[in-house]
Amino acid sequence: MPTTSSAPSSRRTWKVPERFLHRNRRSLPAEAGPVGIVGRPRRPGRPPRTGEGTRVEPGGAPPWHTVVGICALGWVVLYAGRAVLAPVLGALGAEWGLDEARLGLVSSVFFLAYAAAQVPTGLLADRFGKKRLLVGGLVAFGLATVLRGLAPSYTFFLVAAGLAGLAQGTYYPSQFAISSAAIPLSRRGLGSAVIYSGMAVGTSAGLILGSTAAFTLGLGWRAPFWLLAFPTAAVALLFARRVEEPRGGGDRSAHVLGPLPAGISAALSPRLLAAYALNFTSLYAFFMLLTWLPYYLQYERGLDASAAGLASSLTAWASIPGALIVGALSDRVGDRMRPLRVLLPAAAVSVAGLAYVQSVGVLCVLLILYGLVGKSTVDPLLVARVSELAPPQRSATALSFLNFAGMLASVVAPYATGVMAETFGTMRPGFYVAAAVLLAGSVVALAVSPGPAGPGGPEFPRGRGSLESPSGPEPPEPPRGPEP
Repeated sequence: MPTTSSAPSSRRTWKVPERFLHRNRRSLPAEAGPVGIVGRPRRPGRPPRTGEGTRVEPGGAPPWHTVVGICALGWVVLYAGRAVLAPVLGALGAEWGLDEARLGLVSSVFFLAYAAAQVPTGLLADRFGKKRLLVGGLVAFGLATVLRGLAPSYTFFLVAAGLAGLAQGTYYPSQFAISSAAIPLSRRGLGSAVIYSGMAVGTSAGLILGSTAAFTLGLGWRAPFWLLAFPTAAVALLFARRVEEPRGGGDRSAHVLGPLPAGISAALSPRLLAAYALNFTSLYAFFMLLTWLPYYLQYERGLDASAAGLASSLTAWASIPGALIVGALSDRVGDRMRPLRVLLPAAAVSVAGLAYVQSVGVLCVLLILYGLVGKSTVDPLLVARVSELAPPQRSATALSFLNFAGMLASVVAPYATGVMAETFGTMRPGFYVAAAVLLAGSVVALAVSPGPAGPGGPEFPRGRGSLESPSGPEPPEPPRGPEP
């Protein structure tokens, strides 16, 4: 005969301090899975919370810092693929008899294709899945990089550069949508800075690889492109095996994404447009330096190719601590705009100084200063701001617009600087124009009020992050009586 147990229920009751009830709350679908606050049972159907105390159940998604590390590795190989061109520009031009304007066109074609891919790939990522598009783009980039090393003519090299740009264009919106979904809001600035440190490492690695493999080891300008194919394939495999699609990613249903015009208009609010403009100003100076700095140091400052590559890499290495410190600070104070009002003018001073100063020692100091306050420090703030401003279902679309605006500068800056160098007989005017563009960005930053971020997730006070749902803020929970 069965007996009725009088044992108390195994469900434990936890008393949670009132100040933690609304901390780091994110509205997620009910089917988001069994991820919750450590040690606290969750009622059925209640959306999970993200924050410092989240954990991953066995068989679930990897921890957010694992996702951040893999995303950073992706930027290492992609930026190495961009930077490896700069040290070998002179050798490439000597083989095919190219002037400065046609050399600048090589980078412009790459970034034109990259910019053209941004908005379409952001829309495709939101609709069909971010991870799938990202992995396919990495594989395609590895193949296009090999083709650049095999190019028999200047025209073939331009076509291969365009294909490499299209392949890289799949990475930015997909990756930052994946990482923004994985990183707790109270760590989003720091997490984005860690990811951007991969860009700095990749830039430095590409400059060193290009100058060392082509000149120090005497392998020729084609060898660095072939060598890059191996780490690119390895990173694609890491994403395929270790990174999960964000919850709800690749949902094609109209009730989730809404009509396409509405999705685009949601990514074009005034504050988002200001963030896009700031990205343009920051990346104009960065891609001018990325394309022309080693060439300038070699042919106008008299440094040999290896020394020019090493000096150029100072900027990349200095950007890592700058990005981490500023990103963590912005998380703590809950404001992305105020640091930009200091960073952009300081970057303008350093870029103009590169053309003005005569001492190589002072020039190296200015390169380090630009690394601390330049693009790699500015970008994590802009990514965090756009992620907080954009509706969650359109995060990849908004991030694609952000990168598209920056890539417009990458198309204009290399070619315009090459034309100015050919017209004036020196590259110095190109540095002054880049500094002026950064000052224009400073004006935009001063004109934009930090304010609440909007329906996607407001900026938050003193590092205590909170996210609103797309339909508005969650109502406060009713007061509870005393615990029994």
